[in-house]
Amino acid sequence: MLTALVAAALTGSAALGAPVLTLDEAMTQAARNNLDLAAAQSRIDQSRELVSKARSAYLPQVSLGAQYTFNSVDAKFGMPTGYTIRDVGIPTSQPFDPSKPPDIGNPPGQPTNLVMVPTGIAETAIQEQHQLGAQLQVTQGLFLPAVFPAVRTAHLAETAARLGHEAAKREILMATAQLYYSAASLREARQVQARLLETYRAHEEAAARQVASGNAPKMAELRARIERVKAEQELERTDNAYAGAISALATLMNRPPDFDVTRPTAPPFVPSEAQALERSAMEERPDLEAARVQVEIAETQREGARKGYLPNLLLVGNYNLSNTSGFTGEYGFWNLGVALSWNLFDGGLREAELRESAARLSESRANLAAAEARARDELRRALLDLASARANAVKADEQLALARENARLVQASFELQAATYLEVIDANAALAGAELSAINEALQADLAQIQIARAAGLLTR
Repeated sequence: MLTALVAAALTGSAALGAPVLTLDEAMTQAARNNLDLAAAQSRIDQSRELVSKARSAYLPQVSLGAQYTFNSVDAKFGMPTGYTIRDVGIPTSQPFDPSKPPDIGNPPGQPTNLVMVPTGIAETAIQEQHQLGAQLQVTQGLFLPAVFPAVRTAHLAETAARLGHEAAKREILMATAQLYYSAASLREARQVQARLLETYRAHEEAAARQVASGNAPKMAELRARIERVKAEQELERTDNAYAGAISALATLMNRPPDFDVTRPTAPPFVPSEAQALERSAMEERPDLEAARVQVEIAETQREGARKGYLPNLLLVGNYNLSNTSGFTGEYGFWNLGVALSWNLFDGGLREAELRESAARLSESRANLAAAEARARDELRRALLDLASARANAVKADEQLALARENARLVQASFELQAATYLEVIDANAALAGAELSAINEALQADLAQIQIARAAGLLTR
């Protein structure tokens, strides 16, 4: 039942109102809606944030901290706020002893009756039992040599992500074209097989009449029935293959498989001059440009490793706030200064990073050379495939013309009883095979042109 429904849907898609999707529309929808490309676009967005992260080192760094401390005891210090001089009536110290050096215990001069008496005492907290504090720090980089290559690397990474997205899009376009041509080939193959099935049904009816009239053996009707069953089976297999191709194509476009396809028009002419195509491939293919960007990234990373030997210069400002005023009598104070940081020895880390970056640069250069070699190889093979496909299409057309003429002559002979039913079956099978081959070779020739456009970097959307 399910097979019958699938076959009915494929046979009467136009009657059911299924839209016919052209190759150009399919490629446009795949470029716009494909989920793999959506993921690649997200990677571009992520790489763009790498630039913001690298640039952040140039901008002021502001941090705020706070703390609470419980001390076992508090500490306070009493400070006189003023003094007055009083005469206490008796000397306040011992006379100076000239035989000893002057010091705190033997002050110079003569003793007097005058003393300084504090007129007020102010207590200053040195340590509160419940101590609160907050700090605000602002740091501004003045000279950060390693940051410049990091920003450059981030920009290049964003460029590489965009090129990766473009390369992925072109591969999706090529896959869409291949699936579309496959579906179109199956659709035309189904039409050939449907006509062949009708021929076998008519032949079965004719064989049954001949057997009934005694003009043919029973074997003729059995053989005709076998060929009709085989044709029905092949038609069902093609229906299912077509449904699978439509489903795969719909998945690339991220849409339901509710459309039909048609035979694509011939693709635009592709320049046949190999040198021009090779220049185009070297200049226009995003995967090659991405490989060149990877070389730039490796060179920039090596530059960053070298600049790790230089010092960093920072401008640092602090503001502190506490519930303890201390000796200054102020609860808040600030300071501003310049900080120099120079790592003179880091255990050989920078030397290892330099060696690693040099090896990464060699790797990226080798990858670029390999990518260019693969691109040239793909282009050469695509040109050879096109030449073979065009030659095969010409031969297939010749074979089709011969098969049609042979089928016509055998059918005429059969009607005059000059040919057997086996010859008619063989002639019709040969004709169907020639029709299928002609369809396939013609579509392969068109698809080979699209493959050349992809290899030359000309397949865009």
